[in-house]
Amino acid sequence: MWLQTQLFKIPFMLEDIKKACQVLRDGGVILYPTDTVWGIGCDATNAEAVKRVYAIKQRTDSKALLVLVDSPVKVDFYVEDIPSVAWDLIELTEKPLTIIYDGARNLAPNLLADDGSVGIRVSGEKFSQQLCQRFRKAIVSTSANISGQPTPSNFSEISDEVKSLVDYIVEYRQDDMSHPKPSSIIKLGRGGEVKVIRE
Repeated sequence: MWLQTQLFKIPFMLEDIKKACQVLRDGGVILYPTDTVWGIGCDATNAEAVKRVYAIKQRTDSKALLVLVDSPVKVDFYVEDIPSVAWDLIELTEKPLTIIYDGARNLAPNLLADDGSVGIRVSGEKFSQQLCQRFRKAIVSTSANISGQPTPSNFSEISDEVKSLVDYIVEYRQDDMSHPKPSSIIKLGRGGEVKVIRE
């Protein structure tokens, strides 16, 4: 029965991904499930779209935004020089891990930190992974709340205000009532130094 339910959902998920990709290509902002909490997302290479995400969050752009990609190979396109330890961390992690890298490239300048670094997470969650794969670019992922307000752990906790400000709301997993936690965050220096920001 469970398998039948999952197979029944696949066409709807693919249609959702198709619609979300079109909105992203048009410079829009989406609300979507990730490997952690629900996220506000946009094309990570589009500075105007990134600007809108900051406006929705009511947050200054002095705080960087992280991005999702669908595979470790994609990280190389967005970071100039990846310390070798990064590959081990990505491969061995058992829970969502965001790695902050120095020397970001090929991304909207206004989503980077002041020092030019960027947080990238390789998603292992079905929907966000396929979304990144089909969109073929990194996608911004920031928690679906106004800055300073509690982070919603599932779709039902997202405020109507946030929902009203995005261009597309993904239907997939709206009924998921689990309470995932934010990812762990590690900062890597160019020499391979590891600093744990959030466990």
